[in-house]
Amino acid sequence: MTDTPVRLSTLAHGGGCGCKLDPAVLRRLLADMPAAGPFERLLVGNETADDAAVWALDDGTCVIATTDFFTPMVDDPRDFGRIAATNAISDVYAMGGRPILALAILGMPVGRIAPEIVAEILKGGASICAEAGIPVAGGHSIDTPEPIYGLAVIGTCRREEVRRNADARAGDALILTKPIGVGIYSAAIKREILPDGGYADFIATTTRLNAVGTELARDPAVHAITDVTGFGVLGHGLELARGAGLTLAIEADALPLLPAAAALAREGAVTGASHRNWSAFGEAVDLPDGFPDWRRHLLTDPQTSGGLLVACRAEAADAILARIRAAGFAQAAVIGRAELGPARIRVT
Repeated sequence: MTDTPVRLSTLAHGGGCGCKLDPAVLRRLLADMPAAGPFERLLVGNETADDAAVWALDDGTCVIATTDFFTPMVDDPRDFGRIAATNAISDVYAMGGRPILALAILGMPVGRIAPEIVAEILKGGASICAEAGIPVAGGHSIDTPEPIYGLAVIGTCRREEVRRNADARAGDALILTKPIGVGIYSAAIKREILPDGGYADFIATTTRLNAVGTELARDPAVHAITDVTGFGVLGHGLELARGAGLTLAIEADALPLLPAAAALAREGAVTGASHRNWSAFGEAVDLPDGFPDWRRHLLTDPQTSGGLLVACRAEAADAILARIRAAGFAQAAVIGRAELGPARIRVT
């Protein structure tokens, strides 16, 4: 073991949710996979690329199960652990559930990272689990070429509170709870061009638990929820559109952004995942004439531990938005609507 400090981000080919498989490749891999099967109690499986699996028990309680892990996008080990844990737990909130326990997933290049650094990653993840009110009840670790950390998370909810990504209705308003630009900020971190205060903004948004999803799922005016992660607003919005068989109209000017996201995008601080995302699903997106590439990159920017995309009854949108902001999501905004039409996204 060398005594020279190692930057975690230099040990990974990509970081955060930006290291997800190319969405086009993922669709091909899953195309021939057998359906989840005729299991009556499996309420949510792999049919609509939803955030977690949901299994119904006899008493009307549902078990929510998910797993999420990735390679580092930051060099601070505790921050890496915190971001990865927040991101993993978000899948339960996106289904309308309440997390009850987590299991750690750990892969580390033995001999290249000091045990003390690995311990800090685990402590960071455990601190977020404590904030969510759940234990890290176990886990599994292996020796890997790149650092990997995340969680398998179990949650519960009532059957009527399950919120799939496929249940949006025509006329629904679309609310995004967190600002976008996380992938752009991560690219700026690697290039060492992130402005003063940018890292604090980055950590604040990526470690904010999406716990408001549990509350939103109790409101019958909320029809669908998903979280926006590695495929960006367009990719996860398209999953919602395809699941519901609707067109999503997204207002580009309404999107909440991290403070320096637009300026950094203009400077070319974008990730390879942003390009891959557009290549994978750009044919299902209609952009305005003359829409600049830097603005498109905001829409395809891979979010790590991003916000919830909420489809709700339009008449209730203002009240729901106020509740989301009161829960600590100050930049939450109505970003568009769901309309009758083909499963596409129209950017205005």
